[in-house]
Amino acid sequence: MRRLFMILLVFSTMLASAQDLALCRRIVKQLSSAKYQGRGYAKDGANKAGKYLQKEFLKAGVDEVVCQPFKLDINTFCGKMEMEVNLESSKPKFKKLRPGIDFSMREYSPGIHGEFPVYHVDTLNFDANQMFADLARPEYANCLVACEFWFTYRHSQDFSRLQKAGECPNAGLIYTWDEPLIKFFKAYGHRVVDKPIIWTTPKAIEGVQRVKANVNNKFLKDYECFNVIAKVEGQRHDSCYVFTAHYDHLGNLGKKVFYAGANDNASGTATIVTLAAHYAKNRPPFDMYFIAFSGEDANLRGSEFYAQHPIVPLEQIKYLFNIDMIGDNNPVQYCEVSDEGMPAYALFEKINKEKHYFEALNRGQLAANSDHYSFAKRHVPCIFLENEKGDAFQYYHTIYDNYHTVRFDSYEPVFRLVTDFVKRY
Repeated sequence: MRRLFMILLVFSTMLASAQDLALCRRIVKQLSSAKYQGRGYAKDGANKAGKYLQKEFLKAGVDEVVCQPFKLDINTFCGKMEMEVNLESSKPKFKKLRPGIDFSMREYSPGIHGEFPVYHVDTLNFDANQMFADLARPEYANCLVACEFWFTYRHSQDFSRLQKAGECPNAGLIYTWDEPLIKFFKAYGHRVVDKPIIWTTPKAIEGVQRVKANVNNKFLKDYECFNVIAKVEGQRHDSCYVFTAHYDHLGNLGKKVFYAGANDNASGTATIVTLAAHYAKNRPPFDMYFIAFSGEDANLRGSEFYAQHPIVPLEQIKYLFNIDMIGDNNPVQYCEVSDEGMPAYALFEKINKEKHYFEALNRGQLAANSDHYSFAKRHVPCIFLENEKGDAFQYYHTIYDNYHTVRFDSYEPVFRLVTDFVKRY
């Protein structure tokens, strides 16, 4: 009889795991579809995704779902997105570049329209005075200055002059970055600078003499978005666990191109929905909150707003789990831990060693790279889980981060590590 019970227990556990993974896959596929246009702001993709998540949390069986509205200023690119290059200034033969592959825009760039000569910076024999003297010559009037990004970073004082109106007669800048173009970083700017800044691959701009560009930006002032907060009531209400993930992403690069963001961060968002479903069926001793943040790629705006306006006091959080980009297959799991979270970090390592969920946990230095930071700097015990440097990581912040490149190897180990921790903490 005991053996039969153990067989049934193992079978039910396997069945539950399969159901959890199936739900995770379904949500990732939906969130990374064209319907949500990269979950950005220009086409209201983020808010459409937020409304979808409301429904999914309710389907998962949570006790309540509320939306916490906030506003942000954001620069977007959802109109014209065209760029052509010409290797010979005397011949009208232009080659089209592909948005998101050959070029993209700096997040705080204005639009750009027209035809421009290109000035290539001599990085081997760089002389700032000579560069400015060259740019004053008639043939470089209203030009685009092209240079490798990290070189401009090392000479930021000189190149900052090229970005300001009235400092230099150039029309804008072209920064080069190796393929794939991992360029949006925090996605969109909260401001728009004086001159356009275009990212290209080195190959796309090599030897180019003239550029045609037709790019529209749209600055959204006081754009309204919201955090989605689901709750599963526990037996006690004096403390709680919090599970977070951001559901926004990079949105559009023109009318036809969008950043699907399957790994970043449909994977983490789907995971907290499955965790909500798990705890709705297995009532916990403490209240559980599941918060899907918007505005993360706009510099942690949603989590920062929540941390300033929490629906329960931050001191009541026993532990917070921020799950971001776990759609990968690295057998070593990356994490960051707040100072207050460190005393319990040994339990994560102990569980992982016992259960062999990952070959190891790789703890990095705490950084302002995801929503946990808004809580860590306010002394909340928390951990950030991100599966870095697997097969999917190379597509991070590119148009190739989609349902075809995301991996689900890390889903169950993360799910089990987190739920085991809650049982034993």
